[in-house]
Amino acid sequence: MDGRRTILLDHLVTGLRALMGSGVTFYALAVILAGAIYPLWTQRWRTSHTETVLTMFKIIGAIVAIIAVTGWGPAALFAPDMLPFLFDKLVISVGLIVPMGAIFLALLINYGLMEGVGVLCQPLMRPIWRTPGRSAIDAVASFVGSYSIGLLITNRVYLAGRYSAREAAIIATGFSTVSATFMIIVAKTLNLMSMWNLYFWLTLLITFIVTAISVRLPPLAMMDDQKEDAETDVPQGQRLQQAWRESLGAAERAPRLGDSVMTNLREGMLMTMSILPSILSVGLLGLLLAKYTPVFEWVGMIFYPLIALFGIDEAHQLSQAVASGLAEMFLPALLMTDASLPARFTAGVVSVSSVLFFSASIPCILSTRIPLSVGRIVMIWLIRTLLSLALAIPAGLMVAAIVD
Repeated sequence: MDGRRTILLDHLVTGLRALMGSGVTFYALAVILAGAIYPLWTQRWRTSHTETVLTMFKIIGAIVAIIAVTGWGPAALFAPDMLPFLFDKLVISVGLIVPMGAIFLALLINYGLMEGVGVLCQPLMRPIWRTPGRSAIDAVASFVGSYSIGLLITNRVYLAGRYSAREAAIIATGFSTVSATFMIIVAKTLNLMSMWNLYFWLTLLITFIVTAISVRLPPLAMMDDQKEDAETDVPQGQRLQQAWRESLGAAERAPRLGDSVMTNLREGMLMTMSILPSILSVGLLGLLLAKYTPVFEWVGMIFYPLIALFGIDEAHQLSQAVASGLAEMFLPALLMTDASLPARFTAGVVSVSSVLFFSASIPCILSTRIPLSVGRIVMIWLIRTLLSLALAIPAGLMVAAIVD
């Protein structure tokens, strides 16, 4: 479509957005308003302090959505990197891709693919990342589609008792990174497209190495690892046969396709209603803090000694940019566009490999039933960012040496 090379789901979402035209704005507004009302209507806001705070942010998100659509509000909110960026690039895209992707989830998780892949990938996933083989599906869904789709799968499987709390948390914070298509946007912004293959594969490698290390550290290592439906060990030499049997058994037990699609579509819409208002409120707050306060400069001081150790010229600028990634993963790319190649490459890798950011992925995680608090998520982000820098800076220096 339009000469772009991307995955089928992205083409479908692009086509749907074009078909809806200006109506997509009002669709997003309606979903956000419904998302703010839903926890009040179901009384879910009373269930915990976290739910109360999230509901407050959803109500704020509904107000921000009205401001975005009507154009009433301070001019500072309508700067290109503020509300227009959040609403057009994130809110509308996520608002379309989650329900659309949910339709296809039935094929991924109900008819044997997850079981078969789980058996085949068990020798790889369990020792390296301490997750079941079936989690490979989550990782692929996040990377080729959307972290929101990956989280939707993870939440479904966790609620079914097939992931433990620790496994679900590892997958949500370690595999649910931005899609490959979004990496292209980062690479273009940082002028890295001429070395796309190096950027893509090194980022992928660093992301999964960081996950393998972080699962062995608190807080992930300390979480509950009990579950109802554990994967069975496969006898040596029988993995292919076992994968085939597991797949056929799952297909025989599966519900009718139409029923499964409707169930997934309903859950996808509920997740969309939960995510969108949070993206607007939390994301806007993060962008305002990054632009008008020294908060991320202070946070960046945590990373400065490590960056300076490698002799990066723009150590102070890079430390602040990396810290701003907690607000929005795209901010490091925006802040480092004019830096040297090692600093640009590092910013591009870390913005992806740190995985967690308040404008979208963290609200997505909090909208699931996975037992991760904001404090735990921020601690995991800090660990991932430090590990990512330790690997990305040498990679950036190596790439600069190769290119020169």
